[in-house]
Amino acid sequence: MTWSTYGSYLVLVVLVVLAPGPDTVVTLKNSFAGGFRGGLIATAGIATGNVVQGTAVAFGLGTLIVSSQPVFHTLRWLGVVYLCYLGVQAIRSAWRGDYATLDAAGTRSSGFRRFREGFLSNVTNPKVLALYLSVLPQFLDPVRGTITDSLLLAYTVAVLGAVWLLLLVLFVHKVRAWLQRRAVRRALDVATGTTLIGFGTALAAEG
Repeated sequence: MTWSTYGSYLVLVVLVVLAPGPDTVVTLKNSFAGGFRGGLIATAGIATGNVVQGTAVAFGLGTLIVSSQPVFHTLRWLGVVYLCYLGVQAIRSAWRGDYATLDAAGTRSSGFRRFREGFLSNVTNPKVLALYLSVLPQFLDPVRGTITDSLLLAYTVAVLGAVWLLLLVLFVHKVRAWLQRRAVRRALDVATGTTLIGFGTALAAEG
C-alpha cells in the first residue's frame, strides 16, 4: 500500500468519522451524565469495539459473520435492542428530571458500566462490519496486500474515531456549566434518547 493510497483513505475515514452515528450519541449521553470521566471511558469502550471489529475483518472473520445470516441477524437484533434500551434510559432520566440525584449516582457509577455501554453499542452494530468490508478492499492491493495493511486501515478508523469523540467530550466539559441547567439537560436527554431509539429502529428496518 502506497502513501498516496493511505492518504486517500484518510480523507474518506475523516468524512465517515464526522458523520453522526450511535457512537457519537452514546459518547454525548455518557458525557452529560458522567462528566469528562464518563465520556472518556465510553470513548475507550467504543474504540475497543472498533478495534475488535476491525481485527475480525482483517483476519477474515467479518466476512464469515456477514455471510452467515443467523449470526448476522442475531448481532443486528442485539444492536437494535441495546440502542433502544439506552434510548429509553435517557428518556427516563428526562422524565424524572432529578439531576442532582442522577449526577451524584453518575459520579459514583462504575467505570465498567460506561465502558460497557460504549463497547456494546459499537460491537453489536453490524454497520461497522459492513463499513470495513466495503471500504477496506478498495484500498488494498489484491496481490501484495498483507494482514498488516488491513490492520493499519482498520485501526486508523478506531484511532481517528476516538480522537473525534475525545474532542466532543472536551467540548461538553467546557460548556458543562450551561448544560447543568435542568431544562437544557432534559432537552438533551430527550434528544439523545429519541436519536438512539431512531438508530435502533432504522437498524431493525434494514432486515
